[in-house]
Amino acid sequence: MTESLPRPAELLCFSVYAAAHAMNRVYKPLLERLGLTYPQYLVMLTLWDEDGQTVGQVSERLFLESSTITPLLKRLEAAGLVTRERDRTDERVVRARLTEAGRALREKALDIPGCILGATGLDLPAAVRLRDEVDGLRKSLERAAD
Repeated sequence: MTESLPRPAELLCFSVYAAAHAMNRVYKPLLERLGLTYPQYLVMLTLWDEDGQTVGQVSERLFLESSTITPLLKRLEAAGLVTRERDRTDERVVRARLTEAGRALREKALDIPGCILGATGLDLPAAVRLRDEVDGLRKSLERAAD
């Protein structure tokens, strides 16, 4: 007798994957009006939180490789939202800085978190608990992968 494999709907990884896709579908029209993709939005959120970060700092905060962040920053620079410049003390380091247009875009993005929360059907405390559980899952998986 052979063991059967689970159906996708029975897998935790599939539930997380499918939820991420559904979340991106909700974000898409909200971000289109800003001219941003979801990964670009994450970079902008990071810079709105702390301008002038290095590529490495942005990468670390978003759990992405620098080789993924660099093309995002190049597209944001082409759109006039950020500038990239070599660090004055270490030329190997590139810093991303918001332009005036990049800072102004923040105001247009202020309603997005509320729209997303509304789409989840969760109240704020439940959303925070779920986020914390998913963060715990990510940390456990990262430890297992190392």
